[in-house]
Amino acid sequence: MRRPTTASLTLALALPFVLAACQPPQEPAASTPAPASEPARNVASEQGQASLTIIARGLSHPWAVAPLPDGGFLVTERGGSLRRIGADGSISAPLAGVPQVSARGQGGLLDVALAPDFASSRRIYLSYAEPGEGGLSGTAAAYATLGDDRLEGLTVIYRQEPKLNTENHYGSRFAFDGKGHVFISQGERTLKMMSQELDKLQGKLVRLDLDGNVPDDNPFVGQAGARPEIWSYGHRNSQGLAFDPRTGKLWESEHGPRGGDEINLPKPGRNYGWPVITHGIDYSGKPIAEAVGKEKDGMEQPHFVFEVSPGLSGMAFYTGRPGKPWNDSLFLGSLAQRNLIRLQLEGDRVVGEERLLGDLGERIRDVRLGPDGNLYLVTDEDDGKLLRLVPPQG
Repeated sequence: MRRPTTASLTLALALPFVLAACQPPQEPAASTPAPASEPARNVASEQGQASLTIIARGLSHPWAVAPLPDGGFLVTERGGSLRRIGADGSISAPLAGVPQVSARGQGGLLDVALAPDFASSRRIYLSYAEPGEGGLSGTAAAYATLGDDRLEGLTVIYRQEPKLNTENHYGSRFAFDGKGHVFISQGERTLKMMSQELDKLQGKLVRLDLDGNVPDDNPFVGQAGARPEIWSYGHRNSQGLAFDPRTGKLWESEHGPRGGDEINLPKPGRNYGWPVITHGIDYSGKPIAEAVGKEKDGMEQPHFVFEVSPGLSGMAFYTGRPGKPWNDSLFLGSLAQRNLIRLQLEGDRVVGEERLLGDLGERIRDVRLGPDGNLYLVTDEDDGKLLRLVPPQG
């Protein structure tokens, strides 16, 4: 039996805003032509010289990039605009038909992803902070059909309820398993113990069918007091999600507090510990009040942990190129440390770490692998950029 995904909780929570908000989004220009050609610059790497090109600039806090088969891109701006960017760097006016968003704090228009059958369906998925009554909001996800200048048939498939009045930790990323499922990450909205409460959706990784129904084999289907959408729980604020093309395993990254950013390989029904176990401390410098330490029976350890927080955001695998530089690498955007992280992998093990693009001095919000084998990034700034990083060619 399939179950609807929209939560029906009636609990009303009203807690104060507790974390510093991101810079407010600025109203972008309606459209811009292709920029004057900017020369590529060299990027030093342990495995050879890469090349970086600015494709487009002047974006307002771009949050996600989805490369299109025609060589163009879809880019979300946190203030609520979805734009098409041509291969030549031309930037469209905002597309019509995008859902209304709550663009406050860390909220707004978040992830964009192409459906697995995009070539035939033209379907895309969006995640966003959905506004509610009285200034409340919650993470939501929808799909729509991409037209030339608008979205058609917008359909909401997921709502995180109850909506809350906090304005941080929305997540959110998509990942598709190739078996008819979409995974949606999200945060605990700074209400830490909600991550541990199975009757609520905050701080959970959820798994749905592509049309939004709950799969019968989700781990908590039929369990009293648990939301059937949940795949795993105990997550803080997940902004990286991707399947390893080599193994089919799902990888997830999330912000720790002050220290303790994590990479996990989420398994069904498992508890990843936040806030009961953590490698981080509070922003005040004091221990996390709810924490018992770094480990506890019944709770999973991170697959990989950063004791000093890079502010992880965006994730992409670079694989399938035996003998080439950067083969079997995992790339992650870094907000706090303002660089691109490359983790060298042997199987599932992280055996090396390299930092790239630190001289940009910009917050790297997303990284994706394009169909041309290059990496594409967006920088979360007032003057946000879409970048192409060409790997070393050795």
